[in-house]
Amino acid sequence: MLNYTYCYLISPLHTGGTTQEGNLVGIARESHTKIPYIPSSTIRGKLRAIIPDQTTRFRLFGNELTQAEQLEQGNIWIGDGLIIWFPIPSLSHGVIWISSPFLLRRWCRGQENLLNNLPREFSNNFANGTTSVYLKDAIIPSEQLTKWDNWQDFVPSGAGINKVLILPDQHCATLIEMSLWRQVKIKLDQNKTVDGGFRYEEAIPPDTLIYFTWGTTFQANGQGNQSQQDFANLIEDNPIIQIGGQESLGRGFLQILN
Repeated sequence: MLNYTYCYLISPLHTGGTTQEGNLVGIARESHTKIPYIPSSTIRGKLRAIIPDQTTRFRLFGNELTQAEQLEQGNIWIGDGLIIWFPIPSLSHGVIWISSPFLLRRWCRGQENLLNNLPREFSNNFANGTTSVYLKDAIIPSEQLTKWDNWQDFVPSGAGINKVLILPDQHCATLIEMSLWRQVKIKLDQNKTVDGGFRYEEAIPPDTLIYFTWGTTFQANGQGNQSQQDFANLIEDNPIIQIGGQESLGRGFLQILN
């Protein structure tokens, strides 16, 4: 059984780079789409660290090599954190959250009723059909836009997302890449002059909606229900957590939506 947990980013999230080119400190990206994501180990490590009781921690997430002769798997598995809605600045409509048929389709894998009713490209809930939509450097003519009535079925409750637009897969991936948070970092010496070169650091912007799936492993054997309830309680008791890098800069705060 797949369980879905949704995370709304409160601050930029630097997930740690698998990409680093020149002076760019990148973030983790999916190998096949190049879309940013949160590695499951990042989520798992944070949630594991929150649990004070060692017995519960080992039962849910496995033991530690310092505490046993061999490592044992825990009762809970956690998937990667995947983007479902991404915020884009718009000159014509403020902030618009975009997604694509690909992103929605994989989110709907365990929800047949939604999978059979995926919206068409350029479906949206805000344009009135007479004005074009301006997204960064992209312009979508009004005649391409179509009204989307049941959009709320595809937005988890509590997210606060109110303007949504479905773009073709490639257009969506390009706009996500163009809209990542990028900050220039320099080092100043004692005279307040630049010491050395500069670097860019990437992050997933705040207001992005991400989800991860989780469930119980075969290791659970008879303890599945208890472990599932303990994990659900763990999420409910910790509605805001901080993950990823650059914690001292306030990065990585996210709200878990229940």
